[in-house]
Amino acid sequence: MIAPISSIDRRGLSYALGAYAIWGVLPLYFHALAGVPALQVLAHRVAWSVPLLLAIVLILKRGRAMLAAARGRTLLLLFASSVLIAVNWLVYIWAVQHGHVLESSLGYFINPLVNVALGMAVLGERLRRWQGVAIGVAAAGVAVMAISGGGAIWISLVLAASFGLYGLVRKVAAIDALGGLTFETMLLAPLGFAWLAYSASYDATGFGQSWRLDALILAAGVVTAAPLLLFTGAARRLPLSMLGLMQYLAPSMQFGIALLLGEALRPAHLITFPLIWAGCALFAWDSIRAMRAPVPDVKPIG
Repeated sequence: MIAPISSIDRRGLSYALGAYAIWGVLPLYFHALAGVPALQVLAHRVAWSVPLLLAIVLILKRGRAMLAAARGRTLLLLFASSVLIAVNWLVYIWAVQHGHVLESSLGYFINPLVNVALGMAVLGERLRRWQGVAIGVAAAGVAVMAISGGGAIWISLVLAASFGLYGLVRKVAAIDALGGLTFETMLLAPLGFAWLAYSASYDATGFGQSWRLDALILAAGVVTAAPLLLFTGAARRLPLSMLGLMQYLAPSMQFGIALLLGEALRPAHLITFPLIWAGCALFAWDSIRAMRAPVPDVKPIG
């Protein structure tokens, strides 16, 4: 059953809204960093996240538990998830800086349906009938974009696939969100610092162009960590089903920002997005229907 509004944790709801709102306006942040190459932005994002996350881990006294968790199979999974999140971040930053926010938002609209497909294919989860219909409708929208020659459809597919696979890996990795992100950034940090050192050799780190740009670069760690920490707090207080329905807030905001930034809706977009939205609506409706379904009574044996 869906919890009545009065019983919903208001702090958890505010945390979730904050997380998705920050993710929703991220295009504006990366658009403001258009003068800094995407690879440099990614390197700064990693470099400035490490000290911030380590400070949070120390303040919360989570270091010992984090080190105990990140061993053996879990550490190998974190290597994989760090590669996937780096690919996702790099493609997203590049897409925003090159005027493809529409395709980015499309990727994150598709992502929940990709998660369902991965759960069925990899984890053996059962696919409900309307979930299958939702995936089929969304797939038709992607096909329209691909057939129309929408060259940037690869952005949507890479973002959806990389984040879907990232979620799958993190689902089976026995470590919490804060510990996982901290280890992922630490694993990526040597490459990030090396790239910034190389960039510094020809004065191309992005610093020194203006105080405003310098401040934006220094904020990269906060921009990375803040929404994740808010999301973690929300996940502890809200049903996952509610979080699943709220996740459409971020790509919806990104879609609006794309229009504000002057990106044009092509005829293929006018077909693709309604099909994707229809698939998402079916998925949301089926999720609500499943939550409202009565749980069968289990009679004790004997």
